[in-house]
Amino acid sequence: MILLEESRLSYFGLCPYFQEERCRFEYFYARNLDDGELNDLLMRGWRKFGMYYFRPECGRCRRCIPIRILTQEFVPTKNQRRVMKKCSRIAVRFNELAYRDEIFEIYRDHSHHRFGRESSKKDFIDAFYTPSCPSMQSEYYLDGELIAVGFIDASIESLSSVYFVYKARHEQYRLGTNSVVKEVEYAAFKGMKYYYLGYYIEDIQSMAYKNHFHPNEKFDWERQKWIREQR
Repeated sequence: MILLEESRLSYFGLCPYFQEERCRFEYFYARNLDDGELNDLLMRGWRKFGMYYFRPECGRCRRCIPIRILTQEFVPTKNQRRVMKKCSRIAVRFNELAYRDEIFEIYRDHSHHRFGRESSKKDFIDAFYTPSCPSMQSEYYLDGELIAVGFIDASIESLSSVYFVYKARHEQYRLGTNSVVKEVEYAAFKGMKYYYLGYYIEDIQSMAYKNHFHPNEKFDWERQKWIREQR
């Protein structure tokens, strides 16, 4: 691993999830991590975008909880099976990370319709096509048309979802749910133990859905260990 900062740094500011509150993140920049080094970071609650690795340090808050799915035991719920049936015509391909303009256009469409944000190609490439660890992308096709793309990191024993984008006019397919199922299944097929879904936040609807995939484990910040869900 090549660190681009001599030591870890800290960020203080407004929380991106609870905007009236303050937050603190520990972070560093790195490149050329191997799959074992990435695995160690994921197991300790770290996340990343591009070369930026981070994890929350908000004292007693601890509402951002790392969550991972046990791929070899995963069983879709009834609702997830309905989504899979609806998406039965959608083909999925797992490829090496490779930029194409059509992928950036999907990202632009997604950012505009979901968040009201405009996006630059440079920022997009910096975030998703400046890899600092083993990475790949999942591509979703409907009747030959690329309609969604997932960005995924690959450690020695897991896949980790970084981001997922789709064309807004196809949102009726619930492509986000379908992508998790397909990527979990792919991780299981490759013999991997875990699929990391980032941070689960119970009080935020856009983050709480992650607890609907079973079985899963959540990271206990205090004990520094993964705890299997109790159902």
